Amino acid sequence: MRALTWQGKRDVRVENVPDPRLRTPEDAIIRVTSSGICGSDLHLYEVLTPYMEPGDVLGHEPMGVVEEVGSGVDNLRRGQRVVIPFQTACGHCHLCELGFHSQCETTQVRDRNMGAALFGYTKLYGQLPGGQAEYLRVPQARFTHIPVPEDMPDERFVYLSDVLPTAWQAVEYANIPSGGNVTVLGLGPIGTMACRIAKQRGAERVFGVDLVSERLERASEDGVETLDLRETDDIAEAIRQETHGRGSDAVIDAVGMEAHGSTLSGVGKLAQHMATLLPTRVARTVMNRAGLDRLGALYTAIDCVRRGGTLSLTGVYGGQADPLPMLTLFDKQVQLRMGQANVKHWVDDIVPLVTENTDPLGVEDFATHTLPLWQAPHGYDIFQRKSDGAFKVLLQP
Repeated sequence: MRALTWQGKRDVRVENVPDPRLRTPEDAIIRVTSSGICGSDLHLYEVLTPYMEPGDVLGHEPMGVVEEVGSGVDNLRRGQRVVIPFQTACGHCHLCELGFHSQCETTQVRDRNMGAALFGYTKLYGQLPGGQAEYLRVPQARFTHIPVPEDMPDERFVYLSDVLPTAWQAVEYANIPSGGNVTVLGLGPIGTMACRIAKQRGAERVFGVDLVSERLERASEDGVETLDLRETDDIAEAIRQETHGRGSDAVIDAVGMEAHGSTLSGVGKLAQHMATLLPTRVARTVMNRAGLDRLGALYTAIDCVRRGGTLSLTGVYGGQADPLPMLTLFDKQVQLRMGQANVKHWVDDIVPLVTENTDPLGVEDFATHTLPLWQAPHGYDIFQRKSDGAFKVLLQP
């Protein structure tokens, strides 16, 4: 089959790789019909290269049609249309029963001391082949799937794999009070969807912060009050001026380690870049023990949130030696929630919205680019450079 493979920093290629096959009775094979390129994929493209190996198949936002099922999968049939969550989970262990599917005790990558195995996402998360391919093997398939209707386009459902539950959990974790406000840092796909969900769930005011003109314009059209980092020297002060001097009730950091603009960002950026140039084994040791993130967005979030408010971190962080302003966090009595989205935990809340005729979350026109799989390297390039208006890219094998 054809699949997008990682070959090196900023080097991804569509190649012929072996077809996936059933390995356990709990497996299924799907034929992929759509698969998104995620901002997290850019971490593999740019930052987390020490954990990658040439030939790794990328992608964790797939949907498609069931081709084969193992003997232990009694709730799927050939020809059924499904979305595949980015994480694998059994659905019956203690943590799954608590709703923490991203921490599944059956699929945890224990030799790395990490949570549930993820599709297409490095040795840290199990090195499972990903979904930017013609076919995908799905472990723990009895639970690791979301059945969807047959009579609507892929664009209605493909974001159930990651974007929608990640944004939904970000808003849930933000704990926005009734009639309250929220500030969303980063208006990429997750941040933009978090803004839409926050408004849909009753936030009175939603502030959105970014520095890309197209993203600011898109959010403004959704009724978000936008702040341009290129024009506003002190984002936190601007938010305080709009909130009676208090700051935002809640802040969602949808940027993570791709943050720009802090005084530490140059150091963090250099450290990340140098790690990618080291021999692989040395680079992994450095990132495991002394990894630094670029923390501009997190510092801004801490400054923006009001006393007693909530920070919801959904942007990916990977540093083990990040300096945190603990005095400020403690003194402001900030509540902090974070983590990989527990996809299946939120699906029942989201599906009614994506099947409504009115499309209240605007999923059908969410993608700016739909490309055939063979153009995936171009898709990564324009998404990483934010060129050609690339906001969200879907691949179709």
